[in-house]
Amino acid sequence: MKKKIMAITAAAIMALSCFALTGCGGGEEASADADLAYVQDKGTLVVGITDFAPMDYKDDNGEWIGFDADLARDYAEYIGVDVEFIEINWDSKEMELENKNIDCVWNGMTLTDGVMEAMETSNAYCNNAQVVVVNDDIADSIKSVEDCMDLSFVVEAGSAGEEMANENGFDAMAVETQADALMEVAAGTAQACVIDSLMAGAMIGEGTSYEDLTTTIGLNEELYGVGFRKGSDMAASLNEFLKEAWADGTIMEIAKTYGTQESVIEQK
Repeated sequence: MKKKIMAITAAAIMALSCFALTGCGGGEEASADADLAYVQDKGTLVVGITDFAPMDYKDDNGEWIGFDADLARDYAEYIGVDVEFIEINWDSKEMELENKNIDCVWNGMTLTDGVMEAMETSNAYCNNAQVVVVNDDIADSIKSVEDCMDLSFVVEAGSAGEEMANENGFDAMAVETQADALMEVAAGTAQACVIDSLMAGAMIGEGTSYEDLTTTIGLNEELYGVGFRKGSDMAASLNEFLKEAWADGTIMEIAKTYGTQESVIEQK
């Protein structure tokens, strides 16, 4: 989206408001409700992510791409700043926000009760689900939660997948990322994993690196959102951007690039 003029104007207004109302100096001291001015003052939106195709992953040149990555770039342009992507430990995402190591978590994040209590979150922009992934050779025997009870699972620490595994009483070991969980199942060191359906659609099956893995049962339905520091004014700013990006076709254009068009939610 080409919003440079709007972004520059918004930055000027926010800067004037900051000095007039608070006399603020260093951005580090800005309160959460002035996050937009803080980010515009430092000139970079720092986005916390993990390696999670099709939302955030690296291309052959080592650049971060994906549905979320591309949308984050457009939002950064919208508010007149650059974007920087930092890989984080998903289990520490709230701490990374509070310590201002990152400005937002934008990585196919499920809007769980815990997330919404700990962060200021955007409107939901994608549908998702947690699914069980196993090797093809046992897939036919996995038709229900009960069929999973004797399987050894791996899940991403701090994820919705871990939450669903615990809720269903699965024997699950936590690893750092969902990509690691898939590798464990592919290697045979675990029999199953619980990951996001969007990732499963992009990463397993025919034509992928994990052709022998398949999705079996779904465990829930959920929504994706972006997280900011509690009380941050950036959630409202992002919601306005999402409305405009939906209206002008940007969201759907990006979604079609990464095969997520069936999951995106209309922004009103």
